[in-house]
Amino acid sequence: MERKPSSTSGTAQTHSAVRGGEGDSEPLHIDDHHILLSPQRWTRRAALWIGAIAVALVAIVFAKGSDLCYSLFERMLTHSRWWPLLVTPLGFAFLSWITQGALRTTRGSGIPQVMAALDREDDAPFRERLLALRVAIGKLVLTLFSMLIGASVGREGPTVHVGAGLMAWFARVFGFRDPEAVSRFALAGGAAGIAAAFNTPLAGVMFAIEELAGTFEHGFSGKVMTAVMIGGVVSLGLVGNYAYFGRVSTSLPLGEAWLAVLAIGVVGGLAGGLFSRSILFASGRLPVLLGRYWRHSPIALAAACGLALALLGVVSGDTVYGTGYAQAREIIAGSHLVTPWFGIEKWLANVVSYIAGIPGGIFSPALAVGAGLGANLAPWLPDTSPTAVILLGMSAYLAGVTQAPLTTSVITMELTDNHDFVLPIIATCLISRAFSSLVCKKPVYRAFAERLLREREASLEGNAAHMHSG
Repeated sequence: MERKPSSTSGTAQTHSAVRGGEGDSEPLHIDDHHILLSPQRWTRRAALWIGAIAVALVAIVFAKGSDLCYSLFERMLTHSRWWPLLVTPLGFAFLSWITQGALRTTRGSGIPQVMAALDREDDAPFRERLLALRVAIGKLVLTLFSMLIGASVGREGPTVHVGAGLMAWFARVFGFRDPEAVSRFALAGGAAGIAAAFNTPLAGVMFAIEELAGTFEHGFSGKVMTAVMIGGVVSLGLVGNYAYFGRVSTSLPLGEAWLAVLAIGVVGGLAGGLFSRSILFASGRLPVLLGRYWRHSPIALAAACGLALALLGVVSGDTVYGTGYAQAREIIAGSHLVTPWFGIEKWLANVVSYIAGIPGGIFSPALAVGAGLGANLAPWLPDTSPTAVILLGMSAYLAGVTQAPLTTSVITMELTDNHDFVLPIIATCLISRAFSSLVCKKPVYRAFAERLLREREASLEGNAAHMHSG
């Protein structure tokens, strides 16, 4: 027969579990009615709901701001397509300079920062530095500036970083300072961010499971799904029910056409793995190989990357700047406005933008590269619809970059509002993941997160050695 603890002990356990944010399982003796009416639980729900609404609103503002900033850059191009040769290098140099100090954690996509913060629950100063409110605000503003100068970056990864930072801040404001509680709020915020950025609620849940947490448990699944649902409702109410690339109707019948799944999966996986390997190598070892001056002058390196991007813009007819959303949509629609070399040119633009160390993500630019590669492969697969090849190319390349096949499958399905195409997409993404890992052994976000963790360990060891010598 089960022993019944004292009421005092039960109350203390309940308060600790709820206030600490764990609350995944309750003591068996507690009445469900009292759990439902628990003020602490309702405080946590309020923090989660308000935080999810805030993340969705910020994501919408971020999206509109990104469009506005890039439209201003395009307006500059209409005056003279040579302006980026001056503006883009100077802008890259400015972003590198301003992110040297307290805003250093705003660099790059932002997803590795969230992963690193979730990995070190017991290191409050480290997590605070990665997910501080000023970092979230800085990430948003500086990514918008990246768009303003034509950088080949996306806003989805930064939206994840901003969402996680906002939700962690709401957790602390509402009194939830336990490391596990803050981590779960941050996880929910990151999922809500990716869902609101693409208007893809299912992808938000899958992203949290596959990328941010790497696991699935009852405790956080409810929080993630609640945050995503609330964010989705806010987004739906303000911007409507839309698919990122519009409704794309295509199919892939069984037979010879399924050879396209294998071919595109292999090409997309290798290309995505090569991209990941390139930015990991360049951001870590390239400055060393270039010499002492470049190693100690990240601002000069960023300016050189900006100049390289501007030169690519001249060669490509100004198609490699920004997220690549417009070009990807044109390719899906069968337009011939972009050059046949767009996929390769955009690939190079993404590489130089990322190794510059400026704030910005790789999701949307990766979709654009995949669309370009799919358009290049379509003539070689005459038994398959060109539109189908392009969609599979987008899926394969993004899966190759992130090595997250489930998230990529759901994102592509929701972006095109095509549920009938999900099986070919999943098969392509799985093949792509396998071939990407041959080129880049570790997923790129995880590799960057581990680099942050190693830097933290080195910093702690240095501080300990200094104290010991003192």
